[in-house]
Amino acid sequence: MIRGSADRPIPGVGVAVVDDRRILLVQRGREPGKGLWAVPGGKVDVGETLVDAARREVMEETGMEVEVGDVLWAGESIGPGDPPGWHYVLVDFFATRLAGEPVAADDAAALGWFTLDEALQLPLTPTMPALLHTLQETGHL
Repeated sequence: MIRGSADRPIPGVGVAVVDDRRILLVQRGREPGKGLWAVPGGKVDVGETLVDAARREVMEETGMEVEVGDVLWAGESIGPGDPPGWHYVLVDFFATRLAGEPVAADDAAALGWFTLDEALQLPLTPTMPALLHTLQETGHL
């Protein structure tokens, strides 16, 4: 059974917080992808807008307030199996820091600020390289 729903994909958001040409990444503390690095993000709650979900997820995982900007990337993460172990439809936003110093919280095991080259050396979730390359192409990293 697909986690969260038996027959429909689950909406999720990611947030690329960039400061001084470095991106904030969190190491996932839970499955799927435990131990892998990605932007802060998670599932959208019922009745919550994508932007509100993005803002909330950054606050929960890092303690930071952000201004959510444009959509940078959209795609899917589909787990193995038949039926798949998960199916998330993802929308990743660009964001800038408004307040707070990031601290790993909620399901983030660790976090850090990384240059593009440093980020590409980390064990990343499968969708992260595409997002990082989009950030590079748009001049954010």
